[in-house]
Amino acid sequence: MRLSLSVLLLALAPLAFAGNPTTHGAPIPDEGAVVPISVAAADADAYAGAEHRFSGRITEVCQKEGCWLMLEDDGQAARVMMKDHAFAVPKDARGSAEVYGVLSVKELTKEAAQHLAEDSGSDVLPQERELRIVATGVRID
Repeated sequence: MRLSLSVLLLALAPLAFAGNPTTHGAPIPDEGAVVPISVAAADADAYAGAEHRFSGRITEVCQKEGCWLMLEDDGQAARVMMKDHAFAVPKDARGSAEVYGVLSVKELTKEAAQHLAEDSGSDVLPQERELRIVATGVRID
């Protein structure tokens, strides 16, 4: 009986934390509008070069260190890099996220694309051109 109860409690433990947002890196400021990645992708020049709050759904995370993630919204995506590798996110992170950082458009070399594919644990190379956010903070819901 004791073993069964222990197993049940261990199985339910992750549910106790479900729905509690976690922040990685610096706190995300409350001021300013949250920009969905799809909106930023539609007019990247308007959002590039300055810090903004961006939102989307996590679809992929670096499986080596958790040093980047892919954020998607309405078919548009951006790779979020953790600024200066100062923090990481859990490799199994999923769900909605908000990030605070600077957007740019990044042209990937073949070597950089190969490196990112290896980090993701996939043989699929990313597109040669991608939206990139260098983030100081990530909040996962």
